[in-house]
Amino acid sequence: MFKKILIANRGEIALRIIRTCREMGIKTVAVYSTADRESLHVRFADEAVCIGPAASRQSYLSIPNIISAAEITNADAIHPGYGFLSENAEFSRICAEYGIKFIGATADQINSMGDKATAKATMRDSGVPVIPGSDGLLESVEEGIRLSNEMGYPVIVKATAGGGGRGMRIIHKAEDFQKAWDDAKMESGAAFGNDGLYLEKFIEEPRHIEIQIVGDQNGRVCHLSERDCSIQRRHQKLVEETPSPIVTQELREKMGEAAIKGAEAIGYEGAGTIEFLVDKHGKFYFMEMNTRIQVEHPITEEVTDFDLIKEQIKVAAGVPISGKNYFPKLYAMECRINAEDPKNNFRPSPGKITNLHFPGGHGVRIDSHVYAGYTIPSNYDSMIAKLIVTGQSRAEVLTRMKRALQEFVIEGIKTTIPFHIKLMDDEIFKSGLFTTAFLDTFDFSDL
Repeated sequence: MFKKILIANRGEIALRIIRTCREMGIKTVAVYSTADRESLHVRFADEAVCIGPAASRQSYLSIPNIISAAEITNADAIHPGYGFLSENAEFSRICAEYGIKFIGATADQINSMGDKATAKATMRDSGVPVIPGSDGLLESVEEGIRLSNEMGYPVIVKATAGGGGRGMRIIHKAEDFQKAWDDAKMESGAAFGNDGLYLEKFIEEPRHIEIQIVGDQNGRVCHLSERDCSIQRRHQKLVEETPSPIVTQELREKMGEAAIKGAEAIGYEGAGTIEFLVDKHGKFYFMEMNTRIQVEHPITEEVTDFDLIKEQIKVAAGVPISGKNYFPKLYAMECRINAEDPKNNFRPSPGKITNLHFPGGHGVRIDSHVYAGYTIPSNYDSMIAKLIVTGQSRAEVLTRMKRALQEFVIEGIKTTIPFHIKLMDDEIFKSGLFTTAFLDTFDFSDL
């Protein structure tokens, strides 16, 4: 087992990893930018190293600075968390070169899933259902129109190196193809330095369902069932739950088996998720793979009684997994609490927290790095806490979540708490019969 792990991240996920390491008797090293000097992950780690100024590219995205911090502290492993360098193949490769274990996927595995067109081809060859579309990248508008006419509209063009909804355009008729193509190429080129596009049939009334998987160094993979991530705004998740209200046990087992096939196809090591779209007929299609721990991993932990961070560390140290699949015993939901103003188009709201009270009680968990007096920097993602609620039924979870949200006090900044409270009372949301487009018509004006 590792003696010392450097956490190449910040905020709540860095603190989450430190907690598990402490329980495992592993020393920890926090890295931080000058903007994060007062963050809790810096206080609770055994050692802390400043790796640069506030700008991410000069600190949390600086591979030389992070490797140097690992070397001077004699860390034998690095946990990248999520975001930043967690899916950076070059970082994984450099860690290996320096004899530091990267707690995550190998460079080859990250590369094979990082390019969406390649990932789709890999999954299709493994027998995983994929969305009908182009065989690799589109060469021209004419090719796109021909394929669209064969599949039938609507279709969607996507950036092969994309994420967060950038480089994507939905097309409803052939006359709109050229403009959508031009716009998507320009956006993806600017955002990712890669303007390659591929084409898919647009799935109407979809649900976004992901399967949590874990693979070991011996090629064995298990799954921990699904999470429903359909409550999204501009392709950014706001609420996640498990089990999904629309997934039957039969569908759960089929999707779990498909996810295992896909992970086994690349010999996947570590924790990851296979993401699917499920249409209104219950058919599911591979969308992408995330080769890292997910923000929403706590809800899976709560319903399966399984520490995913501990499993990541054990797998990275060469410990084999049991090979058994895990199914939900309870219900859980996570609300992402962001420093944003939902009444004003979710405008970021950095600043000093003047007063803070976390909710508590049975079945309530908070993952957060903030405290009263803490100043939220404007340089990073606006998520400041995750409120996770667990119960015996979805109805109980909804009631408990509303109660916990009403207890949650954060003063000095704007947060998304008012939105979440209103969502818990929404009849469509309570019914469980919503799609990824649900928030497109949600009324944010009266929060």
